[in-house]
Amino acid sequence: METRIILKSGKDQSVMRRHPWIFSGAIKKVHGEPREGDVVAVYDNKEPFLARGHYQPGSIAVRILTFRDEKIDNGFFSTRIADAIKYREKTGIFELPSTNVFRLVHAEGDSLPGLIIDIYNNVAVMQAHSAGMYHQRELFADIVMSLMSPEITAVYDKSNSTLPFKAGIEHKNGFLKGHERGNIVEEYGYKFHIDWEEGQKTGFFVDQRENRKLIESFSRDRKVLNLFAYTGGFSVYALKNAAMVYTVDASARAIEMAEKNVVINYGEDKRHKGFVFDAFRFMDETDNSYDLIVLDPPAFAKHQNVLHNALQGYKRLNMKAIEKINKGGILFTFSCSQVVNRENFRKSVFAAAASTGRKVRIIHQLSQPADHPVNIYHPESEYLKGLVLYIE
Repeated sequence: METRIILKSGKDQSVMRRHPWIFSGAIKKVHGEPREGDVVAVYDNKEPFLARGHYQPGSIAVRILTFRDEKIDNGFFSTRIADAIKYREKTGIFELPSTNVFRLVHAEGDSLPGLIIDIYNNVAVMQAHSAGMYHQRELFADIVMSLMSPEITAVYDKSNSTLPFKAGIEHKNGFLKGHERGNIVEEYGYKFHIDWEEGQKTGFFVDQRENRKLIESFSRDRKVLNLFAYTGGFSVYALKNAAMVYTVDASARAIEMAEKNVVINYGEDKRHKGFVFDAFRFMDETDNSYDLIVLDPPAFAKHQNVLHNALQGYKRLNMKAIEKINKGGILFTFSCSQVVNRENFRKSVFAAAASTGRKVRIIHQLSQPADHPVNIYHPESEYLKGLVLYIE
């Protein structure tokens, strides 16, 4: 029998506004003994049906899959993934020139909370962020292979680092369908080596595609510093026009991959140098100044209780960068912390600029691309914030 979750009086308001999370503090009673990942039905205090979703112990107790009283079965998930594909067709993602890397399923943005699927040429790389989605991984592989045939020939499950640790799932990453040893993808004509087995996220920061493209128009004849560079995405785009590009990351493996990505696009190019270095230390110890700096750090805050420290970290980082930029220079600065909203990030950068006393103008305000859609009822899904600044 299906488990019923009964909410406290007045706690149905967020559900009525179609927010896809139900927090544990909103729950009055649980009829049944749900296991993590089970589908549960949610009712208000007077018993009318509200939603159905995946149960998990913890702060977020239910991730809502549907606000309709419908069965969650194979057909349900097939329809949802087909909808995600159709959305990308309608928004032109499949028509991007010389591009075969994009996000196919973006969790809450595609009404599939807890599921990420990225496409790398002919391979789909999947990450489950909830036990409920993990239990359906074989089904998702079948659906993607069916709906994306003949383009997709393999599905790789990379859920080991994203599953809730309390779920007690012993998972080993690996192929669910087909097999590929490695991959080179193309993004706006640039080539990138992808390591979905050992790399961060699913192997590449797909969400920065349009922001990488933007850097081309600002890098002409400039000395560029790309910090927290990972595998050098911004560096490859900047090198089209730049006088010099320094790529900095604390990971030796990331810099090795970044240098391979430079070579596959430009050959042995003396304009580029890679540094295995902490970004803060690099700025403290370098005597150089730069015409363009990219700051794309990992999330400084994953939980609300460390928000203040994260905002101070963004302030300190941006202050150091602004101090290093030549007059008339450009700063690309980002936050991918979900708990840092757009306003808080902008205030941190404002405080950094004010501390330097320099005149700073906003050229662009950036976000994530269309294949990382933001659910209007779930503002938390707008996680990527960015500013392009002109520094006098």
